[in-house]
Amino acid sequence: MTTLDELKKAARKAAFERRKLARSMDTGASAGLLSSVLAGYRAVPLAGYFPIRTEIDPTPAMAEAAAHGVVGVPVITGEAQPLLFSKWEPDCAMKDGPFGARIPLIDDYFEPEVLIVPLVAFDRAGGRLGYGGGFYDRTLEKLRAKRATLAIGFAYSLQEAENLPLEPTDQQLDMIVTEQDIIEIQSQR
Repeated sequence: MTTLDELKKAARKAAFERRKLARSMDTGASAGLLSSVLAGYRAVPLAGYFPIRTEIDPTPAMAEAAAHGVVGVPVITGEAQPLLFSKWEPDCAMKDGPFGARIPLIDDYFEPEVLIVPLVAFDRAGGRLGYGGGFYDRTLEKLRAKRATLAIGFAYSLQEAENLPLEPTDQQLDMIVTEQDIIEIQSQR
């Protein structure tokens, strides 16, 4: 019998291959639809991320959003801890953070109401498969307990999968934006 962990491992492996292929075809304009979505949330505090490995790059859309309001990036503070978000602006001084992600040199934390969420795979029901650390699940659960928090999964269209091996603790995405499509999710909470 295959365990959930084995299913997740296999799903991640396949998704990493699809994402690597998608990244190799990226023309550099992949954040266009994300920019159009974020334009509807001007002045709402939001957080994006700096891409690592073969992740799709949201920074052009983040830079546009920073002209209209607070934008931040995630900071990992420890294993099994929710993320913190430090204010970021284009060309601000940066330092190396955990797992190879860049973070602002000066910590200036805030709580975002919109999160651009990286992922390994997604499904059209708002399911997300991440790297397995649970950072975004814990963070979204914490933020959503306080106020409505919009989670926008950002990925290449090739990262779409069916029948993701998900757990009850996995937080649902509210929307998924790819280089080709905006997928609105009907809440199943």
